[in-house]
Formats: sequence, structure tokens, C-alpha cells
Amino acid sequence: MNSYEQSYQQTLQQLKEKLIELFELEEAELVADARLYQDLDIDSIDTVDLMVELKKHIGKDLSPKLFKDARTIDDVVKIIVEI
Repeated sequence: MNSYEQSYQQTLQQLKEKLIELFELEEAELVADARLYQDLDIDSIDTVDLMVELKKHIGKDLSPKLFKDARTIDDVVKIIVEI
């Protein structure tokens, strides 16, 4: 596994943990292609809350603008890994 894949997997796990903690979701729901709004019922206010928590946890500067086009868990993970 290369460093991008390792970073992706770590970030995916961290994101799943935060989604479970903040929104009481089941881990089985949290697949990479799960759509944030349609499948997980996460609205724009929830997204901002999630970004604040991830910023604290991950230590990266996460601007909500970066996530305006994110539709799935995979999209969010890729954005975080690439910044």
C-alpha cells in the first residue's frame, strides 16, 4: 500500500468515526459511495459541523468552500487527503 492509499484509509476511518459520533450513523451505512445528503441525511449545517470537528481532529485547515462539490464520503476523503 503506497502512502496515498494509507492516508486515504486513515482519513476514511477518521471520517467514519466522526460521522458515527456526530450523527449516530451505523458503520454499515458508511461506504465510500454513500451520498451525504440523500443516503446519510446530512444537510449543509451538519456538513459545517463535521468540517469543524474534522479540522480539530485532523489538524488541517478545512474550508467549507473545498467541500461545496463533495457528494459522497469518497469525495470528502479525497479532498482531505489532497490538501
